[in-house]
Amino acid sequence: MIDPHVHLRDWNQAEKETVAHGLATAKECGFTHVFDMPNTDPPLTSRETILKRFELAKGITGIEYHIWAGLTADPDQIREMTEVYRELHPRVVGLKLFLGQSTGNMGVIRYDDQKLVLKTLTDLDYRGTVAVHAEKESCMHPEKYVKGQFETHSEARPPEAEIESVKDILKIAEETGFQGNIHIAHISTAGAIEVVRQARMHQRVTMGVTPHHALFTVEDAKDHDRYLKMNPPLREESDRKAVFTALMDGTADWIESDHAPHTLAQKQAGASGIPGFYNMLLLIDALKSAGISDSRLKDLTYNNCAKLLLGMKSS
Repeated sequence: MIDPHVHLRDWNQAEKETVAHGLATAKECGFTHVFDMPNTDPPLTSRETILKRFELAKGITGIEYHIWAGLTADPDQIREMTEVYRELHPRVVGLKLFLGQSTGNMGVIRYDDQKLVLKTLTDLDYRGTVAVHAEKESCMHPEKYVKGQFETHSEARPPEAEIESVKDILKIAEETGFQGNIHIAHISTAGAIEVVRQARMHQRVTMGVTPHHALFTVEDAKDHDRYLKMNPPLREESDRKAVFTALMDGTADWIESDHAPHTLAQKQAGASGIPGFYNMLLLIDALKSAGISDSRLKDLTYNNCAKLLLGMKSS
């Protein structure tokens, strides 16, 4: 199995988790590949840092470690990441763009800057995948979050923040003539799913689903002892049902844990993100109970990722 969206921390965040510990946990859960996101500390936005990151997994066997290279709004940095992708693919599986701020503050939040990124990639003839964290800052209401009341996080980062961000990046991709694939990470709303479904008629776009958005709702976040706060936040039952249905009916392309551990003290202080490897197993069990076919489950957990991001054949 592949987990295409993890945050393994380490370095200046080693108190949360190390790469070695994260890989051992993923391996224990049955994963053979994990793809690490770039909002580390320091971030994976240079060739030097990416090469140093790979050193952390050196000598670890039984599981393959891959990286998403991070993008900024600096054309020279974008060029460097494109070169790194071409040099190191498939160890570097693609590029990651944060359209809103999340853990790590790597957000490229202005529409014009987002357009600059895709225009630069188009000029460089980059045709790989750009994974995006789609939440629009201008649609957020941070004042609505009440510390410790994790259900209010869903009011602070409402569904329209995701929906409008997805619309923006797909419009930009069309305007710039971007020939790569846009991947909408951790999609959480029925509205965004419909936007992607319509865009697929004329654009390359994929979507990933997390266990927490497929299994939990904002009602679960009201149990404050579970610390269910993440970006994007949990949604209403109608959105959860749409996300789960997208896995069953072939709309979603893969499941991704968005594994993002913190210390208990950090969660109590309001950090966003939860561990995810074991939740992937819970989601697989739920999909099996719902009657998913073996072939569809294999596509969600391996084939689609392996084909698009690693250039491998289906198993």
